[in-house]
Amino acid sequence: MDAPRTIPRLWGDAVARGQESPAYLVQHGDHWHEITWLEAAERVTALANGLLARGVRKGDAFGILARTTLEWSLFDFALAHVGAVTVPVYANNSPADVEYVLTHSESVGVLCEDAEQRAKLTDAARSRLQHVLRYDDLSTLETEGRTYATAHPDELARAVAAIDEEDLYTFIYTSGTTGPPKGCMIRHRNYYEMAAVVDGLPRYVGDDDTMLLYLPLAHNFGRLMHLVGPYVGFTIAFLPDPLAVAAALPQVRPTILPSVPRVYEKVHTAVVAAFDDATGAKRRIVDWALRVGRRASELRRAGKPLPGALRIQLAAADRLVFGHVRDRLGGRLRTPISGGAPLSQEIAEFFDALGIRILEGYGLTECTSAATTNTPERYRFGTVGPALPGFELRLDDDGELLIRSETVFAGYYRDPEATAAVLTDDGWLRSGDIAEIDADGFVRITDRKKDILVTAGGKNVAPQNLENELKTARYISQAIVVGDRRPYLAALVTLDADEIRKWAATQGLDGDLEALSRDERVHGLVQAAVDEVNAARSRFEQLKRFAILPRDFTMEAGEITPTLKLKRRAILEHFADTVDELYSNGSDLPV
Repeated sequence: MDAPRTIPRLWGDAVARGQESPAYLVQHGDHWHEITWLEAAERVTALANGLLARGVRKGDAFGILARTTLEWSLFDFALAHVGAVTVPVYANNSPADVEYVLTHSESVGVLCEDAEQRAKLTDAARSRLQHVLRYDDLSTLETEGRTYATAHPDELARAVAAIDEEDLYTFIYTSGTTGPPKGCMIRHRNYYEMAAVVDGLPRYVGDDDTMLLYLPLAHNFGRLMHLVGPYVGFTIAFLPDPLAVAAALPQVRPTILPSVPRVYEKVHTAVVAAFDDATGAKRRIVDWALRVGRRASELRRAGKPLPGALRIQLAAADRLVFGHVRDRLGGRLRTPISGGAPLSQEIAEFFDALGIRILEGYGLTECTSAATTNTPERYRFGTVGPALPGFELRLDDDGELLIRSETVFAGYYRDPEATAAVLTDDGWLRSGDIAEIDADGFVRITDRKKDILVTAGGKNVAPQNLENELKTARYISQAIVVGDRRPYLAALVTLDADEIRKWAATQGLDGDLEALSRDERVHGLVQAAVDEVNAARSRFEQLKRFAILPRDFTMEAGEITPTLKLKRRAILEHFADTVDELYSNGSDLPV
């Protein structure tokens, strides 16, 4: 009989295989320090025994309130070894959000990164917790664990042996774009099976890879990657600060970069701006290189060989232009992955022309991360790829995508009604997304079912596509399309602070965003982007008006999730008056 598919088994196999090879990279200034599998294993064992010494047992929920760090990862594995249920909490959550997650999950304890995170524990939250730890306390916990192991040498082995693959490994709380977060109950076998599926994808990941991981481990995309590393045996470099990705890439030189689209969008904006600012001979070289790269990309997508002359031109374009862009990303990037939100097809095609093929996938927390993905050998831009091995997909009568696999979650914690709403009697998961599946099995996500706009004229419009196209414009940061039960479509637009300030400097203008949002010349820049989007749209899908907001959307205002997805409901509440003005007669906003 095969051993149960548990996280301790996954970890034990990784350590036995990896031994003295590097498991993790941790940053100290500009230097990245290696942690071997054996060094990491010694700490996990000590921490697990320390938890047993303090009375943490199988089934206990235990929170982690911290950024993406080595300590987060090791403590998670330690909790898994004693059979406890890890409850991740986003490091940028408010005290009220922290209290909600810890209280709803009935957590017995929490590990906080530092005093700042610990200060988020309200009196109500703290009163329910038996254990409140900080990273500074972990060395003491490890010492207690070693002492406990000496006195009880078989206790940890018994705890591990008692874990079944059907037992809960974690609660992942959804980021709550439309309401209070729900706690997804995910079993040991769900993540184990998901890691095995990723490992089996051809030319996707390998044990000689290095991954830069900045994604929050409270999100299932980052959490999966933190487990795929040990399952496959590659090295993970933890980056706590997402704003430091650009600086870390040339230092770590990763081969794998799991990311949300927002990071690729920002890189795209910066690269396009640099190309646009080139003049003279340099500009002619850039334009020529892009034509060559796009032609090569088109042929590769069609499965056709590159003619000899084109290969020579591509090598020159690579040397003169594309190689410099790839160097900014570390120079070794082989598997850039995009998930968590839709990636613009235009951006995917642009990067492919530069020799960087971004592999977009799709999934939900409720199916333990991914359900589809493009791969190096099988990809189609504008889609999220075909179903992963072991996954079944079908479309409901209204076009909603349904998913069935071994990775589908056990339900929402303490919420049977919500669970019944997303799980059918025969095991299908309702995704909430409207999709299309082509003859080759590639999936195209149209939009969230609940976000589809129905205009006053009865036309259905997917706002996500319009928003993604607007965001590719140089001077636009974010966009929200409105128009539900309204006579026409309109948009709320925010400015890309870096790019618009560069432009303002060339015009002799102050860089104040609020002032720039009212400037007619800035309105002209945005209007040009809107016109370009409208040109390829049917009349009912065109934007008739837009408003430039005086600031960008922020997490602090509750308008963006920790994975940088827009919280549509909150944004529309905050800017309700502006939306109303877009539909008022005599509005002085641009048409």
